[in-house]
Amino acid sequence: MLLGTVLVLLLLGGGPASAHAALRSTDPTDGSVVRTSPRSITLTFTESVGLLDDSFRLLDPENQRVKLGKSGHAAGRSDTVRVTLPKKLGQGTFTVAWRVVSADSHPVSGAFTFSVGKASPTMAVLPSTATEDPATDGLYKIGRYLAYIAAALLVGTSAFVAVCRPPDTRPLRRPLLIGGWTLAGSTVFLFFLRAPYEAGTGPADALDPSGLTRTLDGRPGLALVARLLLLAAAVALLLRQRRRPEPSRAALVVGAVLAVGLALTWAAAEHASAGIQVPLAMTSSVLHLLAMAVWLGGLVALLTLLPRASVPSRVVTRFSRLAGIAVTVLVVTGVYQSWRGLGSVSALTGTTYGRVLLAKLAAVAVLLAAGAWSRATVTRQTNVTRQRKKEQTEQTEKAETEETEKAETEETVTEKKATVETKVLEKATVGGTPARDEASEAVGGTPARDETSTAVGEGTPPRSNRPSSGEPRLTPAESAHSRALRRSVLLEVAVSVVVLVLTTILTGTLPGRAAAEAATTQQSGGLPVASVTIVPFDLGKPGLRGKVQVTLDPGTVGDNTLQAVVYGPDGGFVTVPELRISFTLPSQDIGPLNAELVDRGGYWAADKVSLPIEGTWEMKTTIRATDIDQVSVTKEVRIER
Repeated sequence: MLLGTVLVLLLLGGGPASAHAALRSTDPTDGSVVRTSPRSITLTFTESVGLLDDSFRLLDPENQRVKLGKSGHAAGRSDTVRVTLPKKLGQGTFTVAWRVVSADSHPVSGAFTFSVGKASPTMAVLPSTATEDPATDGLYKIGRYLAYIAAALLVGTSAFVAVCRPPDTRPLRRPLLIGGWTLAGSTVFLFFLRAPYEAGTGPADALDPSGLTRTLDGRPGLALVARLLLLAAAVALLLRQRRRPEPSRAALVVGAVLAVGLALTWAAAEHASAGIQVPLAMTSSVLHLLAMAVWLGGLVALLTLLPRASVPSRVVTRFSRLAGIAVTVLVVTGVYQSWRGLGSVSALTGTTYGRVLLAKLAAVAVLLAAGAWSRATVTRQTNVTRQRKKEQTEQTEKAETEETEKAETEETVTEKKATVETKVLEKATVGGTPARDEASEAVGGTPARDETSTAVGEGTPPRSNRPSSGEPRLTPAESAHSRALRRSVLLEVAVSVVVLVLTTILTGTLPGRAAAEAATTQQSGGLPVASVTIVPFDLGKPGLRGKVQVTLDPGTVGDNTLQAVVYGPDGGFVTVPELRISFTLPSQDIGPLNAELVDRGGYWAADKVSLPIEGTWEMKTTIRATDIDQVSVTKEVRIER
């Protein structure tokens, strides 16, 4: 009952949304200047999002954190979040850093600025990418890899036993145990790491009670709990079937239901649970995962059996058919998921998701080639085995025919001897002549052998041409085919692991369709995208080094505003006698275009910098620290349309 409730919560928790949340709009808008302090900050996303304990951070111009009020969803909308602000913020430029969890369980984050009264220089550096803890992120990815591999071992080996029915299943207990224990351990590991993964904190926060409570309230946490319950049921089923020669029909049905349930715990917490066509996407994801598990786990099971004994050809043939079905399901569901994740052909090369998908497709092509090699090897081995059985049958029939003819000949000779002896005895009785051994002469002049005495007394059994009842030894041709099959299966397993790793990477990568939607949303939703460039400099003298933070707003073709703040080696503000910035577009032979910078008491600014063409511009920054010391640094700046 509890397991059913958890699965229902998982399935009902995913609504139609686009995988990975994209920020649609903010209030106040990015880069805006408001006259008075706003009462709250509101963020609207393209899909429903979940809040963390520390989803909002507000930094003042001095990089000091501002205490915020209560945060939550606005007006009952799951895609809009809001946090209240203090009554008086003061004047200057404030930086908002935010972090939420999208509907597909992946955390997303970002930052923007707004000013109260007037813009001012700020010590808070606007982050250009999401902030993640490297240790937590790396450990979480390892846990996901192990969970996928363990599920493939457990489900695939069980399917191999149920469908292919090898005569000796004892060697397959090890992969079953490894798969079960690894899946259990990785699931518990992911459960404890879920809270710091969402919050972007270190692994030390894994045992934080508030984080564990938040994990239990979220869909990813429920999926992990359901996975543990399903795994416990699967272990109980395997233990019950351990001493039975073949699984019962009821056990097969229950096992199939448990396998589908395990696959659902991934589909309900990954890309399939958000975006277009959610029911179809989740069905496709479940079938894709099960087909992958049946193929990869079955390969491991076959590879485990091959070196130990001669695997019956019927087992290999059954698995070859099963693998063919799995490959067909993988291709069909893979094409659909690729279309759903990409959205366009250009996303194949223009997005990270597309490039990883191309790498996976290349690995799958190698895998299909290895599978074709294995199936060809199985076909050759099956033909050789059939030919050998045919020859053995012919030899057996020939031997039986020869024994039958020999027996008939011996029976004819015996009858002839008996007839001659009878006639000789009758003649001797009538004529009164001592009986000579005429019977022997009649049949060849040799006294008759006591064949019964010979067979029993001499202890030599009659020879037989029939083959022994034991297992026939492999012929050289069969041995060669068996070695070739082991090599091809080993290659399939190795490439399958690579495909599995790439699949895990894809589940954590922003899909191309979502990336395009995010870009469209930013352009059409009125969300300005500022270009921030950090220019480090060093004049080669003590104290004459630091960095210049240059902000182009909005960083697009046309008129932009420019702000430049100079920081010293200790990270504090410094003043310099002169700062010059110019822009050049080498590909179009444009420039240099000088920015008319004005010292505004602590920072330099230009109200209008016109960049007429889209492209990668070279920004040359010249810093003069003293009357005689200056340095120029060139950085590339991408200007979009």
